Amino acid sequence: MKHFFTTKVRVVLVVAVLLAAALAIATNLTGMTVGELLVQEVLTPLRTGISRLTDQAEQIYGYIFEYEALAAKNELLEQELAQMENAAHRADSLQRENERLRKLLELKAQHEDYELVDAYIISWDSVDWTSGCTVNRGSKSGIEVGMCAITESGAVVGIVTEVGPSYSVIKTILDSTLQINGTLSTSGYSGIVNGSYMEGEENMLRMEYIHTAAVIMNNDQVVTAGSIVFPRNLLLGKVVDAGFNDTGVAKYAILEPAADISSLEQVFILTGFEGG
Repeated sequence: MKHFFTTKVRVVLVVAVLLAAALAIATNLTGMTVGELLVQEVLTPLRTGISRLTDQAEQIYGYIFEYEALAAKNELLEQELAQMENAAHRADSLQRENERLRKLLELKAQHEDYELVDAYIISWDSVDWTSGCTVNRGSKSGIEVGMCAITESGAVVGIVTEVGPSYSVIKTILDSTLQINGTLSTSGYSGIVNGSYMEGEENMLRMEYIHTAAVIMNNDQVVTAGSIVFPRNLLLGKVVDAGFNDTGVAKYAILEPAADISSLEQVFILTGFEGG
């Protein structure tokens, strides 16, 4: 009998007694049954995990909400920036237009006989040695083929070659086929001015058939000699280089156009003038 309870059995019994005592004490302290305590022990880790998942979900939702709020704010700022840029562009455009109108008033004060129709450039066409643009005025505004176009400062832009009811096509002075009688304002010598067709002289003018006796100096102004199309003394360009042509019996000059053709926004069609 004394060996009836082995050591292992004794250990198990002791543990069982202690566990029973612990459960009894826990039951008395918490007021919960043994089953409830066991259930509570099983559910506690699950509840902890669920609580952590809930916290993480709330954090993720917070991040999403915060991101959407920032995205909406960024979109609003971009819209405001675009509006500010548009306002700045409009202000710049109005400033340029005011400057053009101021110079135009000065031109009209000097040439009261000029009858002008303003027109905005709506498209460009430039191929090889030709250059032209289309403006938003036509026959309804009194424009006809053969009329000249100038800037607000009186610089020649070109000549009208085609007219529709609400548009006109202008061949610019950079076109090598457009020939204009020009005069060196300092010496009075004349020649024919057209868009240069020579390599390396892109966007420049060339004045040909100048008398060999003419003294040509850099920065000399060249103006229109006058015709039924172009009144006298409209600006064509200024001399940047000169020399003898291939025959040696005449001189030529390279001119920088008075009108900056590439930056033009608006032109003025000369519909009438004294002698025209």
